[in-house]
Amino acid sequence: MKLSDFDAYRITKMQNIQLAKVHSDPWSDLPISKQEARKELSALHERLADLQQRFFVDRRKKLLFVLQGMDTSGKNGSIRHVFRGVNPQGVHVASFGKPSTRELSHDYLWRVHKRTPSKGEIMIFDRSHYEDVLSVRVNKLKPEAVWRKRYRHINDFEQLLSDEDTVIIKFFLHIDRDTQKQRLQERLNTPSKNWKFDESDLLARSKWADYVTAYEEVFSKTSTSHAPWYVIPANKKWARNLLVARIVVACLEDMQLSYPEVDYDPAEVVID
Repeated sequence: MKLSDFDAYRITKMQNIQLAKVHSDPWSDLPISKQEARKELSALHERLADLQQRFFVDRRKKLLFVLQGMDTSGKNGSIRHVFRGVNPQGVHVASFGKPSTRELSHDYLWRVHKRTPSKGEIMIFDRSHYEDVLSVRVNKLKPEAVWRKRYRHINDFEQLLSDEDTVIIKFFLHIDRDTQKQRLQERLNTPSKNWKFDESDLLARSKWADYVTAYEEVFSKTSTSHAPWYVIPANKKWARNLLVARIVVACLEDMQLSYPEVDYDPAEVVID
């Protein structure tokens, strides 16, 4: 499995992508049942655990996965189901919600930059610096003259990370509005999920079209060769998890990771 196998999901910078024309159900190149998908995902867990350990001891690269999507698209679920079984010593998650007073006293990338991965580390961003050209734009938290410059900042920031040996993969988990309605209603109907519901979700939902427009511009401005965006059809959770896992594993396999050679002959070591 190679990363290039998933080029159909990858957004090129010059693409004029319209999300309304992109299917949020599994694409035709994923002809697999839910049961088969779960079986394959289990095998990918084992492969990912091995690759992650190799990546950790190799320590030549850093790896950053960015997860974005509308509310209920499954960012937390993807992290939980895809990275199950990896060594927590080398995989970490950073969530970026509403910035604190201290964070607002710095530039908007300050809180993000300090959470980027170190060598041998896999970092997963649950939301990210892209909120500063998405929610900031949609909710009119800054004037356009301010947030529009941020596309250039973000591209420069990601180029810096890439130049410093960070591999970047960005996922947009794509659901439709009907699916979001079903998932929000499920949170209301299920007592154990009530805590997940927030009235702010309804406010964001009322601005669905504005978020779609904002995302489309994000893709056209910031999907680059060194930090590409992948659109993941996410109406079906099992398909979403499988596809994200396939891409994560393919990314690591492309690195041709191996354990470092030692400067001694293990056969000559005698342990009393």
